[in-house]
Amino acid sequence: GYANGHIYYNLGNTYFRMNRLGLAILNYERARLFIPRDPDLDFNLRYVRDKTIDAIEEQKGFIDITFFWLNSLSLNEIFWSFALMNLLFWGSLFLRIFLKSEWLYYINLSLMIVWFIGGISFGLKSYKVIKDNRAVIVQNEVNVLAGPDPQDTVLFKLHDGAIVRYERSEDGWSLIHISDKERGWVK
Repeated sequence: GYANGHIYYNLGNTYFRMNRLGLAILNYERARLFIPRDPDLDFNLRYVRDKTIDAIEEQKGFIDITFFWLNSLSLNEIFWSFALMNLLFWGSLFLRIFLKSEWLYYINLSLMIVWFIGGISFGLKSYKVIKDNRAVIVQNEVNVLAGPDPQDTVLFKLHDGAIVRYERSEDGWSLIHISDKERGWVK
């Protein structure tokens, strides 16, 4: 019942020693949500990903490039940073009521910009954590089919440890994709 980065990291190490690469990657990715800058975690995750058969590059979008710091901070760290920015911003506005100096105006303007960026960062990180649609293949080999029927054409195969994007489910089948052009159904 506990969710902790070190617990997930240790679970990842255990699954790696059992040669269960998919479950190791799954737990390392869970650990990254709590301890994103841990050097041992980063090393182990890269090492296990290098041992997988399917080399699938993670696609970075405009938001990932613009808000590059989101992957190196946990949701808790972003929350407390935004709370501090909030306190500074509203405190400086309150101080502006009593002190009408020009330097305080520029401080308020700067804090408002930082506060706005912090609020957007907190919202994006929250959305990214809650709506994470990544999935990890944990079986040795999975056939990705053209439709949700065992008789459909096999489009390609994925192996233990491949990270895919989940779209939706139908009758025990899941539609996944690894890029815009490569998608299919798995049981």
